[in-house]
Amino acid sequence: MSLRRDFIKIPLAAALGSALSLKAGAQPAVALLNVSYDPTRELYVDINRAFARHWKAGTGQDVAIKQSHGGSGKQARSVIDGLEADVVTLGLAGDIDALHANGNWLARDWQKRLPNNASPYTSTIVLVVRQGNPKAIRDWDDLVKPGIGVITPNPKTSGGARWNYLAAWEWARRKYGGEAQARDFVARLYGNVPVLDTGARGSSVTFAQRNQGDVFVSWENEAYLLEKEFGSRVDVVYPSASILAEPPVAVVDRNVDRKGTRAVAEAYLKYLYTEEAQDLIGKHFYRPVSTQAQARYSSRFPKLPLFTIAQAFGGWDKVAREHFADGGVFDQIYTRK
Repeated sequence: MSLRRDFIKIPLAAALGSALSLKAGAQPAVALLNVSYDPTRELYVDINRAFARHWKAGTGQDVAIKQSHGGSGKQARSVIDGLEADVVTLGLAGDIDALHANGNWLARDWQKRLPNNASPYTSTIVLVVRQGNPKAIRDWDDLVKPGIGVITPNPKTSGGARWNYLAAWEWARRKYGGEAQARDFVARLYGNVPVLDTGARGSSVTFAQRNQGDVFVSWENEAYLLEKEFGSRVDVVYPSASILAEPPVAVVDRNVDRKGTRAVAEAYLKYLYTEEAQDLIGKHFYRPVSTQAQARYSSRFPKLPLFTIAQAFGGWDKVAREHFADGGVFDQIYTRK
């Protein structure tokens, strides 16, 4: 399926907004805090550097962007509990919805403020195996075989883990014919999980550095980072079908209005849609949403059938209630050893 979903090109001048009309000169420096999820650390190091350069050129003002990373759900909880994020760039829309539901930190319609449902890049879920694939893991059904150690984080705290869980669930539902079969499949998969880290990066460390498990269920970009760093020790396997992951971004209204940082925070998120930022996104193995960047990086991302949360599950509200709320399906099927 096409990854292009209502993308609207935002030129750099528009990304910087009305601030470009300000006269360059000495202005007090401004600081932003981007509260993000685990695998985006390297991406935002480059994004922040590039945005700061352009903001300075357009306004004469220095901007310092600090980063905070962890499991997406855990990060959302930190903002609700008082972490002073100017923007959030989390792993799934449900975690940002929680900011509205728990304290009205941002508007209910936050996803309508930016193109592509406020997702400036997409990704998917793949499988990382040991070099040479000694356990012959080719698809989701191999993850439930006896003796296969599966590394995946905790869907109670990690957005990536929820994508992993849902990708496996929908694949099984389609292959085996129903919800009961999908539930049984996912229960057997988690029966092969020896440890649940709180976030995707923690699971990456568990698999690649601590050498636990036979397969790591991973964000696509994290898989390529592992292949780049541990190329002689891991291989990436694409399953027969997976999920279209759409990590969204949003301004935290209550914080930026109190701190006076709304203009730069909004410009920062709009900048993610510029061609310069889309190129950085592709370089870091996220799937760009601009047509130009998609074409430039098309050889990097194998095509495979991708289903969406809306198509398969009816949206994040329904998923959160049924699967990840206390006492939900995940709690019912997963028993710690």
